[in-house]
Amino acid sequence: MPTTLQHASPTYSPARVDAVAPVLPVVGADTRVPLVDGRWVPYANLDVAASAPALEAVEARVARVLPLYASVHRGAGYLSQVSTALYEQARTVIGEFVGSRDDDVVIITRNTTDSLNLLARCVPDDAATGRPGRVLVLDVEHHANLLPWQRDTDATVLTGAPSVAETLDLVRAELRDSGPYALVAITGASNVTGESLPIAPVVAAAHAAGARVVLDGAQLVPHRPFSLAQTGVDYVAFSGHKTYAPYGAGALVGRRDWLDAGRPHLAGGGAVRRVRVTGTAWHEGPARHEAGSPNVIGAVALAAAAETLGAVDPAELAVHEALLRDRLVVGLSEIDRVQVVRAWADAVDPVGVVTFTVTGYDPGLVAAYLSAEHGIGVRDGRFCAHPLLGRLGFDAGAVRASVGVGTPGSDVERLLAAVRSLCEEGPRAQYDVVDGLWVVVDDPRPVPEGLGLTGLLATAALGDPTGCTPTVP
Repeated sequence: MPTTLQHASPTYSPARVDAVAPVLPVVGADTRVPLVDGRWVPYANLDVAASAPALEAVEARVARVLPLYASVHRGAGYLSQVSTALYEQARTVIGEFVGSRDDDVVIITRNTTDSLNLLARCVPDDAATGRPGRVLVLDVEHHANLLPWQRDTDATVLTGAPSVAETLDLVRAELRDSGPYALVAITGASNVTGESLPIAPVVAAAHAAGARVVLDGAQLVPHRPFSLAQTGVDYVAFSGHKTYAPYGAGALVGRRDWLDAGRPHLAGGGAVRRVRVTGTAWHEGPARHEAGSPNVIGAVALAAAAETLGAVDPAELAVHEALLRDRLVVGLSEIDRVQVVRAWADAVDPVGVVTFTVTGYDPGLVAAYLSAEHGIGVRDGRFCAHPLLGRLGFDAGAVRASVGVGTPGSDVERLLAAVRSLCEEGPRAQYDVVDGLWVVVDDPRPVPEGLGLTGLLATAALGDPTGCTPTVP
């Protein structure tokens, strides 16, 4: 297990990567999708940063466990006892996956957002002033690692600099000159650029100033080995749906004291030792924040993903991802009218996330074109990172391609060829904006049978409930 989040990049040539094979098999790798011209092609899933497909090993574990599922913690039946054992075993495996310390707590949550909201309500008030605890956060963060601090704590949002070195200097100066802070919240890898600050100097500066560190591990944990014990990070939050276990569970792992004393995340059964009309005695430990019936299947799935990823040579994962990411960056940069988004010019070892724009085309149109005419899935919008995109000059949004352990190199080559075709020839289908989304006019593509769907726009009227996509003029 490395002691830092930064790794040396392998040496290779950014040649074509058609022959690069996936590291692990994922569910749906052979799925075919229709195009507007009537053809069916294999789906190229380059939207892994949003939600990753399930590992086949995860699917198999869930299928094995489902017949054994029953109530947990309070059931005397045999299956209840089995389910309880599975749930608590999953908690242990998840903690080991992120290098938890002996006294750390592993809380099963819904996702990274849920985890960070939970922690935000456990940050102690400032002892001297009685005001909410102070939290330092950068403007590069996903909204999940920004909005909870702004709502529930005394948050300072620090504007990042053009380089890693300058940004680290700003963090050190803020902690030194404007403290005290209770917590520093930082991303393990940007969901926009895949880049990150080196964690060791951030932890050193925070701890020297008496502050703790929470890492948003949503984009890091699925791609790189990480250890709380070895890095000194105090808390890490991550999601199953980004870690190849899309069954509705995530985790918050970290130091016990704040979590034992903090406001219970949910008020309900299981979180309490005793309830009377006049008062309630709450549990300490994980149960304090896991009221209600827990997501046993989600926890088991996340543990299965952790076991499977943990068994792979980290060097193999790093080389696979670096090959694909470098090919994306170099290939896109060679296309006229395409600009690759960077947050820090000197960032090293980014994860497999590449964001770009195509001059003359709205990002939503680019994404719709890639899907309808090439069978490629990407993300478009502002990726729940409005402050960062605005500062970098991309307030109108961009297009994001992301890779993972199940991505073959041929998918990357398909994307590059499709973007090149768009720039040289333009789209062949006709597109329009409906309810804020770019769609194919009179889209002829059929929907999957047997699912009760009436069309591809069944939820378009909802607009963008996440606030991650810009409004199209």
